[in-house]
Amino acid sequence: MIEHSLADIAQALASRRISSVELTALYLDRIGRLDPQLNAFITVDRERSLAQARAADERLARGDTQPLTGIPIAHKDIFCAKDWRTTCGSKMLDNFVSPYDATVISRFQQAGAVLLGKTNMDEFAMGSSTETSFHGPTANPWALDRVPGGSSGGSAAAVAARLAPAATGTDTGGSIRQPAALCNLSGMKPTYGVVSRYGMIAFASSLDQAGPLARSAADCALLLNCMAGFDERDSTSLDRPREDFARELTAAAGGRPLAGLRIGLPEQFFGEGCSPDVMQLIEAAIAEYRQLGAETVPLSLPNMGLSVAAYYVIAPAEASSNLARFDGVRYGYRAPAYDDLTDMYCKTRAQGFGAEVKRRILIGTYVLSHGYYDAYYLQAQRIRRLIADDFAEAFRQCDVVLGPTSPSTAFRLGEKAADPVQMYLSDIYTIAVNLAGLPAMSIPCGFAGGLPAGLQLIGNYFTEARLLDIAHRYQQVTDWHRQCPAGHA
Repeated sequence: MIEHSLADIAQALASRRISSVELTALYLDRIGRLDPQLNAFITVDRERSLAQARAADERLARGDTQPLTGIPIAHKDIFCAKDWRTTCGSKMLDNFVSPYDATVISRFQQAGAVLLGKTNMDEFAMGSSTETSFHGPTANPWALDRVPGGSSGGSAAAVAARLAPAATGTDTGGSIRQPAALCNLSGMKPTYGVVSRYGMIAFASSLDQAGPLARSAADCALLLNCMAGFDERDSTSLDRPREDFARELTAAAGGRPLAGLRIGLPEQFFGEGCSPDVMQLIEAAIAEYRQLGAETVPLSLPNMGLSVAAYYVIAPAEASSNLARFDGVRYGYRAPAYDDLTDMYCKTRAQGFGAEVKRRILIGTYVLSHGYYDAYYLQAQRIRRLIADDFAEAFRQCDVVLGPTSPSTAFRLGEKAADPVQMYLSDIYTIAVNLAGLPAMSIPCGFAGGLPAGLQLIGNYFTEARLLDIAHRYQQVTDWHRQCPAGHA
């Protein structure tokens, strides 16, 4: 079953060819056997997962089913799950057991999905390699000496290694798409506000968005159907009619299925900065899309070069505010010895946060401080507006923007750990999308030196269904997304 799509698994469960208990046990056994070398999971509770699977089997027996009923799903450890340890990859929350469910978690539970476990991540989602986790780095299943990307690296590694059929992630500057690219998966960041952030531990509130990680665009569509929807508990949630994100995933029936599609190719995606072997795969994917009937349109995103600088002002500023709540008073880690309240605050935060989190808190506090707010934070927000305007102009010329997801394949563990700027540049192609709040996804497009690379598709607001269809058409004529790392089949 580990090579089957979510739709095929659902059909097998509905026809009683396999039970949810058997399926969940299959994945739990694989986690027990294979995860020690990957470190993709932080928390696994076999009995709790099997109890949910038994409840799902009862629903299946009654015919009370939805598309994900009985299917085990791994969740990034940034989502609060009632009675589950929820650490956000940090010592600060290492002993925190959530008293409530995030909206994303509750929607999967309402659908009858099984919570398979909580996956590893960069601490408070701050990182591009899953190396900043308090629980240690996650290894890439394609090469154990390489990173899986971040910050949703644990989710990506788990799905790539077939330790879970699908997983959730969050994307603040590329944290779903970049690990999807580095682990040969499909991953989507929806339009900001389409998926509720309630119960998703905040990093940068105006940028964070939850989304799916799976092996194919079709699987991502089923996951997004479950995750999306208005939530009155989230002030940034958009009150829009529910939609079926899989509605355009029809089988190609002769002719050229993407005839008339205009694909924009920004010059900023195809200049210096991307490794030649990755760019060769992107060019091959473009040729495949032309064969499917699409036409390509040259265009420019003139302010994209400023996106990394703007992001690393805005995101740390919001993080410094969001992480002020972790002070050792109400929950989480508290320093064992201190003199007074101020000393407790200082020692708790110094001991509880890792180096990257401290760096971003300091940067964020600095850019928000008196005398620097106008020079840095407001200027970054103006650049953010210009970037959004560039995309608006681009979508007057094309239907979808295409380019690489990451400038290289997976780099070695430790290779960029001592150079934060080089680490930040790993997200050079993804950050602008978050600043503009647009939907985007990464899909597999081939291998360079035995390591996977990802193709990024960016759409206009609320075009998730169209993006998924465009990705699905490509996956109907290629088999990159079906490749499995050696030793995990």
